[in-house]
Amino acid sequence: MAKGSKGTYTGKQKRLAEHIAEGYEKRGTGKKTAKARAWATVNKSTKGGKNSGSGRGKTTSKASSRKGGRKGAKSSKSR
Repeated sequence: MAKGSKGTYTGKQKRLAEHIAEGYEKRGTGKKTAKARAWATVNKSTKGGKNSGSGRGKTTSKASSRKGGRKGAKSSKSR
């Protein structure tokens, strides 16, 4: 598999990365940077691509999304 290939990710992870990238782009980040940051966030929260036994019972870390939400709220509150 080529470096940077997203073939080993689940559909849910791909949709999540798209949604996160849209949020970054809305905040003024460039398209390429937004995509890279989105995948970094997905990797951090889901621990990478498809893992064996990644069905029920596996928790995902929501620390990154909580941090982003707090940052956004703080910046909008200050406006």
